[in-house]
This record gives sequence, C-alpha cells and structure tokens, in this order.
Amino acid sequence: MAGDLPDYYFRIRENGAAVFKVDTENRQRRIELIEIATVNVKNGNIKPHGEGKLTAAEQQLIGDWLAKRRAVLDARDVDDILRAVDHLNLTTQWAQSKASDDQLEEVTDALLLAMHDLRAVLVRKKAERLTRGDQAAE
Repeated sequence: MAGDLPDYYFRIRENGAAVFKVDTENRQRRIELIEIATVNVKNGNIKPHGEGKLTAAEQQLIGDWLAKRRAVLDARDVDDILRAVDHLNLTTQWAQSKASDDQLEEVTDALLLAMHDLRAVLVRKKAERLTRGDQAAE
C-alpha cells in the first residue's frame, strides 16, 4: 500500500489547501502527514509551514496543483450555473402546471426580483463585452 501513495497530499480547505508531505519511511512504518505549506486558491499565495522552506520542485508541484484546482473550480461554477438554468426551466414548468395560487403567491415576488436583478446584470455585462469587442475591432 505504501508504494501506491503519492509523495504529497493536499487537504482541501475553504480558500485553498494545506499541503502535506507523505512520509512512510519512519520507524513505526506508519503513514505520517507532515505539513509543509498552505496555498490560497483565490490569490495564489503559497506560504511555507513554520520556518520551513519549499524546494523548487515543491513550489512547482504546488503551482501545478493550484492551476488544476482553479480549473476544476471554474468548471464547477459553470456547471452550477447550467444547473440553475435547468432549475429555472423546471420552476417554469411547475408554475405553469402544478403550482397552486397560494404557492405562487408565496414565491412570485422573490422570483421576480431575483430574475430582474439577474437580467439587469446579464444585460450590463453583455453590453460591456460588446463595447470591448467594438473597441478591439477598431
């Protein structure tokens, strides 16, 4: 089993991860996780743990992990939004075919405000992208 373990382990945290070196070469033949750094996914900061220094290889490994993690999180964001679109469609079907008047009364104002806010943001962002595209074409 010890031969199958990676050399490093990333414990996911809210804004990044704690990075551990996996040690199986100790007297008790136990798996030990030695914290070597923390990494912040949002700002890219990599902080060595304690007074330790990271090797160039460890810096590269953490940088590679950071890039992959950001890609995963970006893909999840898009997937979450596409699920929201599906849910909006299901909500439309529910409102049209199943909802009672009391249920509609309970949710209508909240839905209308949220959809109005979303529409305003989407229209503004679309206009900004179109404007930037026009300026780049000139």
